Amino acid sequence: MKTENLIQVKSFAFAIKVVSAYKYLVFEQKEFVMSKQLLRSGTSIGANLEEAIGGQSKADFIAKISISYKEARETVYWLKLLNATAYFTNNEAKTLLADAEEICRILGKIQVTTKRQN
Repeated sequence: MKTENLIQVKSFAFAIKVVSAYKYLVFEQKEFVMSKQLLRSGTSIGANLEEAIGGQSKADFIAKISISYKEARETVYWLKLLNATAYFTNNEAKTLLADAEEICRILGKIQVTTKRQN
């Protein structure tokens, strides 16, 4: 069995944090719209990454990594918006944003490297 790579581990750990943030937003803050968007995009990063790893071709891999990257960018947007509208404090948003931005950087580099090799 193949071991998970760094981005798989990070995206899965991030998805867990997003699920916790979603629960907080819904149950504590009574926010139901943006929190659902955050949940969808934040958990989709790792799901699309897993699809990329299981891709049938290099083109399939690039397409799924690109989707994963776009979902990560969308997640950054929702985190910033939730912070700006006071659903998160700066401290609550800081860690999630840092994690999401790191994932964006990693996925961006994977895209560039893979496209160069193609």
